[in-house]
Amino acid sequence: MNPSVDWFFVKDTKWQDEYNALRAIVLECGLAEELKWGCPCYTLNNSNVVLIHGFKDYCALLFMKGSLMKDEIGLLIQQTANVQDRRQLRFTSLANIKKQKKIIKDYILEAIKLEESGAKVEFKKTEEFNMPEEFQAVLKEMPDVNAAFKALTPGRQRGYLLYFSAAKQSKTRETRIAKYLPKILQGKGLDD
Repeated sequence: MNPSVDWFFVKDTKWQDEYNALRAIVLECGLAEELKWGCPCYTLNNSNVVLIHGFKDYCALLFMKGSLMKDEIGLLIQQTANVQDRRQLRFTSLANIKKQKKIIKDYILEAIKLEESGAKVEFKKTEEFNMPEEFQAVLKEMPDVNAAFKALTPGRQRGYLLYFSAAKQSKTRETRIAKYLPKILQGKGLDD
């Protein structure tokens, strides 16, 4: 147990008992406990393996390389269509966690073996993401924006492409693009 993470487990939340049960199970597997993104994150040789987090309707273990896991009983959930690597085991009660303790531990041990093996998730290339016509036009008309966009990290490029593409109407896509041009020119990502 890492004392700097204790606050997460003692704060008054809907999932406090569930969080503590998940913590005990994960720690039995020999991972180091750290605080990342405001959540308990469990690592092996400084590599993230699994994270505990909660939402309105459930709490979950988030497996960083979940897409590579076997998941023979089909419990892992992809949060959204755009999440390429991570997968969740979701829980809605302490009884559910207690009942599935062995299964949970098996999933964690598999995630550890994956990390030890050095397996890597093959991410889609930025070019494989949808590029809205409105943004293509801007890149063609404004060489400085084109150069700045190409200089961004692949993750930042994908973030913009996903955000621009999510708008259903052309006018909304144009508004989003115009709003974020200054950030692109500054070399910043969507959330920087």
